[in-house]
Amino acid sequence: MPAAPSDSVLILGIGNVLWADEGFGPRCVEALAESRTLPDCVRVLDGGTQGLYLLPFLEEAGSLLIFDAVDYGLVPGTLKIVRDAEVPAFMGAKKMSLHQTGFQDVLATAALMGRLPGRMTLIGCQPAELEDYGGGLTPTVAAMIAPALAEGVTELARWGIAVAPGRTHAPDLADPAIRRDAYEGGRPSADDACRVGDARFLPGRAG
Repeated sequence: MPAAPSDSVLILGIGNVLWADEGFGPRCVEALAESRTLPDCVRVLDGGTQGLYLLPFLEEAGSLLIFDAVDYGLVPGTLKIVRDAEVPAFMGAKKMSLHQTGFQDVLATAALMGRLPGRMTLIGCQPAELEDYGGGLTPTVAAMIAPALAEGVTELARWGIAVAPGRTHAPDLADPAIRRDAYEGGRPSADDACRVGDARFLPGRAG
């Protein structure tokens, strides 16, 4: 298989939007596509929790930019950027969910095949809440989307990729029904939907 073109870039958001701040990565790539114009050599992908299914996308990329919620053990909302050989280590240092285990396997497999992107950057955000099933991003983490995108644009510029204000057609994002505005705006209130278990079996919560 021929090597990936050196100017081909994969921008990948990984994580599970159903678990509050775990959705930081996918929400970042959504916001990026909605606010920036990217050249044709750049592919924007919501990787969700797909694990090894992401391997073919990495094989086609000369450079990889990842947005993810990462438990660095820092203050919630803190951004931390790691590059190249550090990326696999941080993806597996303190796993929050199966998606990080799966993506670490993707990186290891790509390395064994000699198909690891030549440049890799991880822009990670320390989550505040991971236990709110069905919840959206917490305000603390949502506020870091714009700073994370600014860091991403700066990184792309270092790679020689020009980015301008505008929009990018990105068919590899999630279905519009679960994009951030629709998903978070459509969530029932805490009074209408118990968020910690079945209200019939929780003292004081049954109707």
